[in-house]
Amino acid sequence: MANHLLTKVYNAFRLAHYRALFGRIKEKPGSLSATESFSVDVIYLLKEPTIKQFSEYLGISQPNATYKINSLIAKGYVEKIPSADDKREFRLRVSDRFHTYFANSVDFLDRIDIRLQETLTPEEYQKVADILAEFADDIPMESNQQKE
Repeated sequence: MANHLLTKVYNAFRLAHYRALFGRIKEKPGSLSATESFSVDVIYLLKEPTIKQFSEYLGISQPNATYKINSLIAKGYVEKIPSADDKREFRLRVSDRFHTYFANSVDFLDRIDIRLQETLTPEEYQKVADILAEFADDIPMESNQQKE
């Protein structure tokens, strides 16, 4: 039964994300394709990865990753920042344009959080927050185990 509940919640979040994603994709110069939107979101979520980290995480070749990244740089969604440790290496950072582009997703999650706070007691809200934080910590490990 719990599996169905998590599936329902996960699918609802996915549908909301895809609706927002495709709502942002406009057919005009400088707009992002679905693949580019996913790519820039991954860069954001990985918190300033290197090109190698980005390509390894997605399981794509480094030349393919570089091609995607160069397109995102040309459109103004990503910046290459020289690494403080190794000047030959670059970190990928999303630009202000990304934050403007993806603001609706944050608004959606803020509305859900407010609804939870209005619906639950402070103790219940804290319990839900603790459970979700624990799940969030476990999800990367679970996805790594699926790869193996």
